[in-house]
Amino acid sequence: MELVRYLEPLSDEERSFLKKKETRDRRQLYRSVQLLLLICFALPFAMAWGKAIAGKPNPFSYVNYFTGVAILGSLTIIGAFIAWRNNLHRIQLDLQKGTKTVERAIIIGKRFMPQTNTCYFFLDSPTKLSIEVSQQHFDQLNVGDEVNIEYSTYGKAYFGYF
Repeated sequence: MELVRYLEPLSDEERSFLKKKETRDRRQLYRSVQLLLLICFALPFAMAWGKAIAGKPNPFSYVNYFTGVAILGSLTIIGAFIAWRNNLHRIQLDLQKGTKTVERAIIIGKRFMPQTNTCYFFLDSPTKLSIEVSQQHFDQLNVGDEVNIEYSTYGKAYFGYF
């Protein structure tokens, strides 16, 4: 079966959800980078103390310290850029473009989870493999039926189904 997708504008509720997610993810990235940069300066210093305790000559070398800081700092910056590009940037694109994707998917399986009292549909969608559904929809729809799922176009944040 052919994959059917189309774009729709974000609702105010979805835009608000994405703004909160963007703020939360931006704070988390900022805190992580701060912690990693602190480690970038502390780890070479701690290693110099280890060399001093071991009795090695010239343990507090400026060259060794700043080389270690530069290497760890570079790794931190590269990792932060990759994390930003793969997550936060995509959410920012969704907010900037203001659209969501609606995709038609076929139900390929159903499962009730008695441990949590929840119902799931398994889908043929390349974006979302399963969704939690209400008991009413679980009883009404069967394997082979169509369901439409909504998610942010770039960040793939799931909004719901109908």
